[in-house]
Amino acid sequence: MGVHLEDVHALRQELKQKEKELAFLYQLHKSLASGYLEHLLGLIVNLTSELIQCKICSVMILDPEKNELAVRATQSLDDEYLKKRPVKVGKSLSGLAILERRSIQTRDVTKEDLYTYKPMAQRLGLKSLLTVPMLVKTQPIGVINFYTTTPHRFTDDEVRLLEAIASQAAMAMERDELAKKAEASRQALEERKFVERAKGILMEKKRLSEKRAYELLRKASMTSRKSMREIAEAIILSEKI
Repeated sequence: MGVHLEDVHALRQELKQKEKELAFLYQLHKSLASGYLEHLLGLIVNLTSELIQCKICSVMILDPEKNELAVRATQSLDDEYLKKRPVKVGKSLSGLAILERRSIQTRDVTKEDLYTYKPMAQRLGLKSLLTVPMLVKTQPIGVINFYTTTPHRFTDDEVRLLEAIASQAAMAMERDELAKKAEASRQALEERKFVERAKGILMEKKRLSEKRAYELLRKASMTSRKSMREIAEAIILSEKI
């Protein structure tokens, strides 16, 4: 049984695509270890748009208090898209992916009742959309949107790949949030140490109670509009001079 040249060509194209996908995931994994969240999100939207030929790829982050999704990163240079307002979770396709915690695709966004920006989509020629939730364990923190300019049915392989990318992005954002909390805790502990030292100096030099010394520090902070740490450091420095 002979082998058709068309089959060989199709197989080669498929292998090339798989190689690109593996190279992308490897680069994404390396970037995840770098600790630069903005770089990682930029990498995702830029390289993913090339990988699967998207017109627009964007990361939208969930604000749980406002129940809104807002664009955090995109490779689009369109001014209207860059400035588009946050969308309510309960009134958008992206929000539906958040609520149902699953990937959702639509063939033509201009015909979807839940799609908010139809005029913009028509102007940019946007058609199909795949929106993939970013989940930390089971908690959604945002979505990644993938737009095409022609009607497109995202294959199971494409969906799995893009879900893997969304998972990596979610991991990076979780790590970034944990790092921020750890840094905030470290700074709070350092401030407490400075305040305790400054309080001790005031108690000794001015014969004040602990409560009164703290009140003086707080009043000085409010009056000067400087942090308690800055006031405490100034007191400690003056003691050393």
